[in-house]
Amino acid sequence: MGIKNVIELDKREDRVLNIVKAKFGLKNKSEAVTLVVKAYEESLEPELRPEFVERLKKIDSEKGIPFRNIGELREIIRG
Repeated sequence: MGIKNVIELDKREDRVLNIVKAKFGLKNKSEAVTLVVKAYEESLEPELRPEFVERLKKIDSEKGIPFRNIGELREIIRG
């Protein structure tokens, strides 16, 4: 079971959740909220997604190749 929250909705927002619930055959409004949140999550910019942050942390922890200037880096790349 997930985290429980109490949220306040106006009549329109409640109606939207009821429509989502009915349209997708969901059991309750909690499932409707989950569906809406997941749909919104997919539209977020990659830099805000948790998977992207984890990927950046992994890249940041990798050992880099030291170089003093672009010329030296070009030499390293050419081998």
